[in-house]
Amino acid sequence: MKKYFIIVLSFFLTTNVVISQSKLNKLKSEIVSSVEKHSENLIKISDQIWELAETAFNEHESSNILSDYAEKNGFSIEKGVAGMPTAFIATYGQGKPVIGVLGEFDALPGLSQQTEPVKSPLVQGGSGHGCGHNMFGAGSLGAAIAIKEMIEQGKITGTIKFFGTPSEEKYFGKIWMVEAGLWDDVDVNISWHPGANTEADVQSSLALIDFKVEFFGQAAHASADPWNGRSASDALELYTTGINYYREHVKPTVRIHYHIQDGGQVVNVVPDYSKIWVRVRDTKRSGMMPVYERVKEMAEGAAILADVDVKVSLISGIYEVLVNRNGGQVMQDNLELLGPISYTNDEIEFAKKIQESTNKPTLGIDSDIKPLRKTEDHPGGGSTDVGDVSWNVPNINLSVTTAPIDTPWHSWAVVACGGMSIGHKGMIYSAKAMAMTMSDLFKSPKLISQITQEYKERKGDEKYEAMIDGPAPIDDN
Repeated sequence: MKKYFIIVLSFFLTTNVVISQSKLNKLKSEIVSSVEKHSENLIKISDQIWELAETAFNEHESSNILSDYAEKNGFSIEKGVAGMPTAFIATYGQGKPVIGVLGEFDALPGLSQQTEPVKSPLVQGGSGHGCGHNMFGAGSLGAAIAIKEMIEQGKITGTIKFFGTPSEEKYFGKIWMVEAGLWDDVDVNISWHPGANTEADVQSSLALIDFKVEFFGQAAHASADPWNGRSASDALELYTTGINYYREHVKPTVRIHYHIQDGGQVVNVVPDYSKIWVRVRDTKRSGMMPVYERVKEMAEGAAILADVDVKVSLISGIYEVLVNRNGGQVMQDNLELLGPISYTNDEIEFAKKIQESTNKPTLGIDSDIKPLRKTEDHPGGGSTDVGDVSWNVPNINLSVTTAPIDTPWHSWAVVACGGMSIGHKGMIYSAKAMAMTMSDLFKSPKLISQITQEYKERKGDEKYEAMIDGPAPIDDN
């Protein structure tokens, strides 16, 4: 049944494109055909990664599935880059320009879900692709393969690199890849992300920093002699209270989150150890860092009040995305050439049931191609380690519809859509849009020059400094 479904879906994917393909030049028509030729395999890859749902630095099978298919299609593979076993680079071609494309493949814990429009875990307590990274990796690889085939046929010249990037959701693996200089020879980078709309993404993200705070006290019997104890949990509670009072006095762009990881084990022992994971965000790194320093200092205050010791350890931090509107315009032009994704009545009904289940208006699916939006000063939203890439090489971002309007991200609803045709269609569409955009870059040194000039102007004199302290924490899971 699954095989039949994929064949039917491949037919719909193909016929949906034929209508608009007449607008495309010969090269872009061939790129679209290349993606469609691989669509069945790309869907299988996406579904396999969806079923595996491997989390940060444990994406061994998912990484191998992507790298094996790249190798099968003629790419040279370098595995274990930047000291991370699941990170890899797939390369084809030679000389300039060098164009990179990002692929992610890590899942989120606790979001296991069947391809049903109501909450229904596939594995109770299991992981799931609540951010659509199963599609992210497969779609980007499809774009890279289409460009490889054009290089192979002598229709374009240069080098294409697919970057397999692990642990975007937890530790931000791209930071260590950037530090290893893996984008130093790349002229322009391309990225996409599954979303609830289709657009050339010219909005930034939030800078972010993660750190761990540990309190060390003295254990004692909680009833017989509590005066002999010093509670690490008291320090933790005092610390979170301080953070919550501090929230009133930071700028509206700032976000502070925390996750208590250890608050003691039993009720009749004064806890001698506690641990909390803290995250600070702001629109820009420059605004985030003073808040980070203040929140760190508050841990010292909590330790003094509880008469315990404290240790603060940096986990990692990421930059806001450096927007490139020239690159966004190239992507926008290709989206307009492709036109919107079309959906069957069954897919629209599935979308509306998702919206009913998540208490959203039943508006269906939005894949309209809207005009290029103004870049907002304070866009809000989430964070991504694509930001660190964008501070080291010009980056073009794309969002493609893979879920209904207003779908809560990082939820079971995204997982459900990512394992069926709504997600599949968006993924295949992303491969076409990215590959078409890359073909423009390969064909036009002038475009690359314009994009690079904007990158330099936006970056200015600010020097990139990776917010890490040591190697990637691949064993800290």
